[in-house]
Amino acid sequence: MTSRSQHYQILLRPVLTEKSTEEQHRLNDYRFEVAGGANKIEIRQAVEALFEVKVESVRTMIRPGKPRRRGLNAFHTPPRKIAVVRLAEGHKIDLL
Repeated sequence: MTSRSQHYQILLRPVLTEKSTEEQHRLNDYRFEVAGGANKIEIRQAVEALFEVKVESVRTMIRPGKPRRRGLNAFHTPPRKIAVVRLAEGHKIDLL
């Protein structure tokens, strides 16, 4: 069994955008930025343990880093792994 601190190492932060907020109300989907090495099973277990809800499905995507510039210095932001978690009907997470 994993501890609470290990779950927080998997789920880094919720993604709160206009699109993700609309998905919360319409589809009961929640987006989280997760650790790059986390798999769907670990993400499911972390969400169920931390928020005491029933997870129906987990989808993941990797958002590539974007090129940025500061004066003459050019660099890329790091890639991010995003998990879209759909909760079972009747379950809800209060993020705000």
